[in-house]
Amino acid sequence: MIPPRWRLALMQIRALTLRRAWNLGLVSLSYVLARTLHRPIHWGKPVTLGIEPTTACNLRCPQCPSGLRSFTRPTGRLSVERFQALIDETHTHLWQLVLYFQGEPYLNPDFLEMVSYAHRRGLFTFSSTNAHFLTPEIARQTVLSGLSHLIVSLDGLTQETYAQYRVAGQVDKVLEGLRNLTAAKRELKSHTPFIDLQFIVFEHNRHEVEAVRALGRELGVDQVSIKTAQVYDFEQGNALIPQDGRYSRYEPLPDGTWRIRNKLLNHCWKLWQGAEITWDGRVLPCCFDKDAQHEMGRFPEQSLAQIWQSAPYRDFRARLTQGRKEIDICRNCTEGTRIWSN
Repeated sequence: MIPPRWRLALMQIRALTLRRAWNLGLVSLSYVLARTLHRPIHWGKPVTLGIEPTTACNLRCPQCPSGLRSFTRPTGRLSVERFQALIDETHTHLWQLVLYFQGEPYLNPDFLEMVSYAHRRGLFTFSSTNAHFLTPEIARQTVLSGLSHLIVSLDGLTQETYAQYRVAGQVDKVLEGLRNLTAAKRELKSHTPFIDLQFIVFEHNRHEVEAVRALGRELGVDQVSIKTAQVYDFEQGNALIPQDGRYSRYEPLPDGTWRIRNKLLNHCWKLWQGAEITWDGRVLPCCFDKDAQHEMGRFPEQSLAQIWQSAPYRDFRARLTQGRKEIDICRNCTEGTRIWSN
């Protein structure tokens, strides 16, 4: 049997046309040169894009702008027309499309239509859901859409544990949605979507890590991922941070404050290979810019090609190569943080 990560990698490779591979090579080479020379050298076009189907969410997670209803930017949902215009411009060189940023994607009624549109153009498509809307019919439509990879978030195995972070959520709905999705895959004899059951570790649920791995095997998901949690107000400590350092992005200091474990090096693959696009077309350098404080341009008022090599983008990359810790959205960044998977 092929290991899950290999199967996922094969799916990604199948989406890599010669033109997309050439573009990936250009971007990768320019990134290596930029790291070596500490200059914002950049060739090629986006390899990956994240686009936001909606800012709306049915949950109220305490570390999420959607959950807190705390956005200062406009909220809303992505239109099919804006989405199709983006895919039409980028699909020849774009390799992977992440249909998720903030919000719950399934709350956009056109979400699966967008997935299908991208799938028909040969893109590897990826999304993430809290699984409260995966009815038998929606699960079936998800499989038929051609979605490549779907993360299902399950951060607790009892209602008490789950609701401590996924406020207003119902763990039984998540489990029901997972069963509906695996059943639809079996019925349609489909290998997609690759179901990735994701468990974010907090102090209150870390005792369930092994149990969620067993649950994943029972449900027949493709992979279980154990992920560390991003916490905004970590400097003075936070009850959400696991005391077991294996599952924490942060570590305590002798003076009682906390810091991020990994070093903020002055380079970032994310900034070279892709961008985030909000529902209303704001192009952002990174998924850590949740409130769109670093807008590089607006699509489709400008083409993505114009924005990608614009003065604001070049300046932002230059700032990063000279001092990443001086950029606010980089200070709580944990790019490369390990995810444990079975």
